[in-house]
Amino acid sequence: MKALELKTFTEKRQWIGVFAIVICALAWTMELIGSVYICPYCRVQRTVIGILGIILLLPFAYHWLVKYAAIILGVFGAVVASNQHFMGWKKISAGKFQFNENILIDPFLLSGFALAAILGMTCLILKLSSSVTKKASKH
Repeated sequence: MKALELKTFTEKRQWIGVFAIVICALAWTMELIGSVYICPYCRVQRTVIGILGIILLLPFAYHWLVKYAAIILGVFGAVVASNQHFMGWKKISAGKFQFNENILIDPFLLSGFALAAILGMTCLILKLSSSVTKKASKH
């Protein structure tokens, strides 16, 4: 299935980057207008997702220094998301887990999605080569 091949993701990296930036902006907007509670874990995760999205848009994202920065940000974001997600698993093990009344802002689910997004974008950035970014910029 061509849609799930790595080549497809590297070719569509700009769209993934824009999507990540939009998600970041929407999440920050929701917090700033008071729709969701203030959460330091969430703040880190949404910011890292946005910055990785910006990196995916850079024409020189294949450069080793950019990849190094992406690794640092990605690992930081993944550790924060993992810690938040693990707290949910800890509650499950203790028999005290409960989904948020509004499932769309449940920290267990959101941290799991954030973890997948952060690791996925970091790996995608690491897979970029100069030929992929030059080819994508011609379109």
